[in-house]
Amino acid sequence: MFGDNLTALRKINKMTQEQLAEKVGVSRQAVAKWESGETSPDLFNSKLLADAFGVTIDDLVNPDTLNLPIPPKGKYIFGIATVGDKGQVVIPARARRHFDIKVGDRLVVLGDDASNGLALLKEDGFLKLAEEIKKY
Repeated sequence: MFGDNLTALRKINKMTQEQLAEKVGVSRQAVAKWESGETSPDLFNSKLLADAFGVTIDDLVNPDTLNLPIPPKGKYIFGIATVGDKGQVVIPARARRHFDIKVGDRLVVLGDDASNGLALLKEDGFLKLAEEIKKY
């Protein structure tokens, strides 16, 4: 819920209710009421809150379907992808929009045994990084 997301973001950013209130231009009591669910901020204040944490209004308003906290700025949880019988993975639409991934784009697949993780990078970005590394 909104109040839970707001509280989590404030704590992740190591802010007090007073500090957040000052940053947004409201009273500490307003922040406390938003966090408790007693009231909700208007659209203008919602935008100020989202900007204060570097997230979208959507991140503030929607509960996380995976029941995970909102990730820090620049980190994302886009959802769950299912692997098809031929190994195809459908990247969630929000991720494709955010990273401007279009039909026909080539992605580099990286892996890490230690973290049991995979990473996808757009080919052109990966090649630019590789060129920079070659310079050193």
